[in-house]
Amino acid sequence: MRITGIVTTLLMAAAVSFAQATAPPATSGQSSAPTASDQSSTANSGAAPGQVAAANGGHRVLQAKSVDEMKAYQDASSKSDPAQAETAANDFAEKYPTSDLRAALYMRVMNLYAQANNTDKVIDNGRKAIAADPTNPVALVQVASSLAETTRDSDLDKEQRYSEAAKDAHAAIDNVDTGLLIPANADPERVAAAKRSILTMAYDTLGMVDMNRNDYAAAVTNLQKAVDESKNNPEAVLYLRLSVAQDHLQQYPQALDSANKAVAYAQNGTAAQDLAKQQQARLQKLTNSGAQATGGAPHVASPSAPMPGAQPGSPVPAPGSSLPQPHQ
Repeated sequence: MRITGIVTTLLMAAAVSFAQATAPPATSGQSSAPTASDQSSTANSGAAPGQVAAANGGHRVLQAKSVDEMKAYQDASSKSDPAQAETAANDFAEKYPTSDLRAALYMRVMNLYAQANNTDKVIDNGRKAIAADPTNPVALVQVASSLAETTRDSDLDKEQRYSEAAKDAHAAIDNVDTGLLIPANADPERVAAAKRSILTMAYDTLGMVDMNRNDYAAAVTNLQKAVDESKNNPEAVLYLRLSVAQDHLQQYPQALDSANKAVAYAQNGTAAQDLAKQQQARLQKLTNSGAQATGGAPHVASPSAPMPGAQPGSPVPAPGSSLPQPHQ
């Protein structure tokens, strides 16, 4: 699996990366149980140990119930190899099945597998993180995006995968303001950037699901939202997908405008730029000739062909029969 720029920004800005033990001041001669502060790299400095502010201004404190639990968590979170980290997380979850810290461990394992381009493991461990913390938008959007980008027409469970992707994407959107664990003194601009990244991925995921279900009107709506959320960091692939969805609806002027932006934002010499230029040329020909349709809506290619800049297996809508399909 290739981590896109959006995902990279997200993981840098909002993903739970590690926890730090703390011991609150003792009261009445007794020591409280240690706590774990999930710190995002949005504000990797200055966070009060054990105090993690939810985005709504409240505090969600991940707390170990015993010193042994905290030590087990720290040991598990020290693993840098994805397989070893996964084994450690599973062992921790089995020993402490109600621990608040299970989600943090599985989030970390999910991120390690993302860096190793192992999409199946990203989905597997992301699902475990969601089970432990159903409102964390980072795990939700990562699983949703991975499912949407790797589901193929030949998959017998493709509709179940698309349904899960859409459900998780909606949940990420619904919880982006309340489910994100961030330190109380986090830089507001970086928190806002993390939220925009989450929303961009979520709406892009919904757009991909819509396109694979041939609901191009819904796809245009969701992809336009993805484009709007990413205006500070425009993505050529998002504009290309939007152009293709508009093309299917025979909205040729709008599709051409989106294709022009895809060309403008694509990096030189990339497959994304080549596809954007082909889409641009096709739409320029259509709009210049005043054509309203040429043999019906464009064909949508099998999801087995990857969209440039996306993970292997991501859906690649063919902007038209004249546009060659990329190969893996």
